[in-house]
Amino acid sequence: METVFSISNYLVENQIKFSTCTLLAGALTWWNSHVRTVGHDVTYAMTWTYLKKKMTDKYCPRVEIKKLEAELWNLKVKGTDVIGYNQHFQELALLCVRMFPEESDKIEIYVGGLPDMIHGSLVASKPKTMQEAIKIATELMDKKICTFAKRWTENKRKQDDNHQQPQQQQNKRQNTGRAYTVGSGEKKPYGGSKTLCAKCNYHHDGLYAPKCHKYN
Repeated sequence: METVFSISNYLVENQIKFSTCTLLAGALTWWNSHVRTVGHDVTYAMTWTYLKKKMTDKYCPRVEIKKLEAELWNLKVKGTDVIGYNQHFQELALLCVRMFPEESDKIEIYVGGLPDMIHGSLVASKPKTMQEAIKIATELMDKKICTFAKRWTENKRKQDDNHQQPQQQQNKRQNTGRAYTVGSGEKKPYGGSKTLCAKCNYHHDGLYAPKCHKYN
């Protein structure tokens, strides 16, 4: 709402009228009751700061704020979801302003919720603002996710290669066995007139001639 005031150049005396026209359901009922109680002129003479206080007292009582402060204090990144962490942290921080007297206090609590994989690097970078801390944390996590994806791809490829090697060896043995079987089955008995040599087990005439087993 304050952003709307800023970009639309709303006059101070018109801020209460404009903002309360956006209320719905139970909030609108609450506001109309307040107008009837104190009167139209008194109601629209209040400041924006006072209206925020009244709305905070009504919808964000201290007991509820303490619950949100506890949630913010214990907020951690789930897995690698830094984007979700950033969004929820900033939503809670808007209501838990008492936790952050200085910007450095907010940064300290934000950094405390980051995972170990990027915590040390962000601390070493020494961010001066929340915007800077969020930007660095997001970039660091993106790099980690890319590294994880690369390692997963490499491990998957190695697993596939290790799986294929035994299969290839098995296929090779099967192919060799089939070739041996077919080769043995296709061998035909000798039908010539030469005598069988007892030394070399081949049919030839004359004396046995030594054979080179390297070059056949």
